[in-house]
Amino acid sequence: MEFTIGGRLEVRITPADVGKRVSVRRRTGGGGTGAEFTDVVGVLTSWNDGVLSITRKSGESVHIVETSLVAGKVVPAAPARRRGPAASFGELAAVTARAWQPVESEALGDWQLRAAGGFTRRANSALPLGDPGLPVGEALGRVRDWYEERGLPAYVQTATGAEGTQELLCAELERHGWRREVSAEVRIAALAPVGDLEADVRAVRLTREPDAAWLARYQRFSTPGPHVLRVLGSGPSVWFATVPGDTGGTGGTGGTGGQVADPDAPPAAIGRCVVDGRWAGFMAVEVAPEQRRRGLATTVMAALARRALDEGASAAWLQVEEDNEGARELYDGMGFAAHHRYHHYRSA
Repeated sequence: MEFTIGGRLEVRITPADVGKRVSVRRRTGGGGTGAEFTDVVGVLTSWNDGVLSITRKSGESVHIVETSLVAGKVVPAAPARRRGPAASFGELAAVTARAWQPVESEALGDWQLRAAGGFTRRANSALPLGDPGLPVGEALGRVRDWYEERGLPAYVQTATGAEGTQELLCAELERHGWRREVSAEVRIAALAPVGDLEADVRAVRLTREPDAAWLARYQRFSTPGPHVLRVLGSGPSVWFATVPGDTGGTGGTGGTGGQVADPDAPPAAIGRCVVDGRWAGFMAVEVAPEQRRRGLATTVMAALARRALDEGASAAWLQVEEDNEGARELYDGMGFAAHHRYHHYRSA
């Protein structure tokens, strides 16, 4: 990372650069020959009273004392991805929202307040995709009141790490006492390679609605009710995949490898896909603990991808929490790469 001009380190940023992506080097150890340095790259979200705040693409805020700076410059937006479909943050934000819709919503300027009886943060959080029409502090007060009226905690969903994302809003939320609880990656990939994965998709049953067996496997279905089914069934073209449970043994699953499917057994694996124009979104891909490491998640993904390809989709997206190493490894192998991160901030 080059900061020098004529061999000298220089700080070439000022408070006027708030809102821009910057790269800085700061001194973290003592002075003199024992000094240590750390580089930070992110969006400069504030510079007040001698302290800079920079929000990294991970959503982490870093606070830097101005006197510790040894170099700094404005840098271009994060480079475009080198593989997979081209996509803007705005396009993906709209597509992902349509795939997981609330039961109730209300506009606050360009923000959308969403509620679904507390079923998942995504369906019970404010989605800020523009100007709320009010100062941010006042808008956040309206958000708190709206969720309090419904007996729900107040959340705001934000994004970082791509051109046009919301690092400034993240910093504003933190200044108003909101705290980041959960972060996840939005990943994208070309759809055809997912459909071409080697898998015996004959074992997969595709339906337009989740049946009792599918819901029995779905780990988030702890509080059944019509609001859950409304959210799960929302989206332009929704498909549910089920790999039936089997009688055990060492062969294949649910009708493969000589196994006989047990109609009363919970499914071995499930998944959900929403087709929306060129996009296919994958959610709720779950495998029974005793059935893992048998390729069932791949089988579910391939079956759903082939159906989405039949409907004209060409690009894929999914969301995965950053601490889910098993899922991240699986999706790496399928060609999914991080586009941006999203976060849920909760009111204190």
